[in-house]
Amino acid sequence: MLNALSLLLVTTAFSVVMLLVLSSLAGSKVAGIREWGQANALAVIALLLFASRGVMPDVLSVEVANGMYIATIALMYAGFRRHVGQPVPEALLVGGGALTLLAVTVFHYGWNSLPLRTVAVSGYYAAICFAIAATLPIPAERRLRYPFAFTRIAASVVGAIHVSRALFYGYTAASAPLFLDPATYNLVFFGFGTMALPALTLGAVMMANAQVISETAYAADHDHLTGAPSRRAFFAAAEREHARAARRASGLGLLLMDVDHFKRINDTHGHAVGDLVLRDLVLHTQEVVRKIDYCARLGGEEFAVLLPDASLETAQHVAERVRAALDRSLQVAGATKPVAYTVSIGVAMLEEGENITGLMARADKALYAAKAGGRNRVVSAAPLDARGEEA
Repeated sequence: MLNALSLLLVTTAFSVVMLLVLSSLAGSKVAGIREWGQANALAVIALLLFASRGVMPDVLSVEVANGMYIATIALMYAGFRRHVGQPVPEALLVGGGALTLLAVTVFHYGWNSLPLRTVAVSGYYAAICFAIAATLPIPAERRLRYPFAFTRIAASVVGAIHVSRALFYGYTAASAPLFLDPATYNLVFFGFGTMALPALTLGAVMMANAQVISETAYAADHDHLTGAPSRRAFFAAAEREHARAARRASGLGLLLMDVDHFKRINDTHGHAVGDLVLRDLVLHTQEVVRKIDYCARLGGEEFAVLLPDASLETAQHVAERVRAALDRSLQVAGATKPVAYTVSIGVAMLEEGENITGLMARADKALYAAKAGGRNRVVSAAPLDARGEEA
């Protein structure tokens, strides 16, 4: 038979499960995990103290239990604030929690009223739940939107339930029901009240898991040194743009570029300076190319820029702008003179019936010609003839 005690024990079990799930994410370095875990650990103790009402001293099952349960929602809020990079209003949380616990104490020892204690705690919970909903933004990244939306809705619903709970018990304060009263209305509000933390923790776990997946996907698709898309991500994007160009009969250009005499830079100035050159190259290339273009590191000092919806003239113009922008000298800390570097660029346009492998091969041949021709220059690949060979 369902009763308030069984609801407490079920919620305790949920909190234990959530605590274990959060513990498994502790090594992910997701902001907020620590606070959410602390909240659920406190909740387990608080719920067990609530369940001991009438068995243990009242100060434990009333003041200590309520104090811990008040702290749980404050910790949840702190975790959400840290997760989205916002400061935690510690003074406000502590002050509000202390006033709520003071009200619990007054309505226990001053005027013993369970409904008014419920009003005080529900009021604090409602305020924090609405604050959680207001804290969470709408993320730009698609995979993060559902967890954030779920948590916002859960926090809003839980807040509304606690408002209803406070209003109801405030209205019926004179009737003074027992804590574990089996009346249906008491079980309904009791159940919703105790399930608030598991619902919010579920949202927190979803958000943390989505962030871990997002960071893992980013790491797999981006070069750790320069931040540019990786070779794998480039070829995936190239195949998508190849299919799109075939469907729309639009142009697709490719620039392959290589840092001139990069080994000499590493040997003369050290690999740290070489790394600085590669990061500088990506930064200034991304400033020059169009927003729809795709710059990636293929490996070593070789980079590629994919040019969707481009003509040969556009591709050559972009390539020349990139070459000019990367004819640079870097002032390196500790160096007696600036470190100069240039790039050579091969340009190729996708021909009818050609695949990405063929496009890459022609761009690479043009890059080799640019290097053989003196470096720091742009060379365009010849178009294919009727036999599929370069004219």
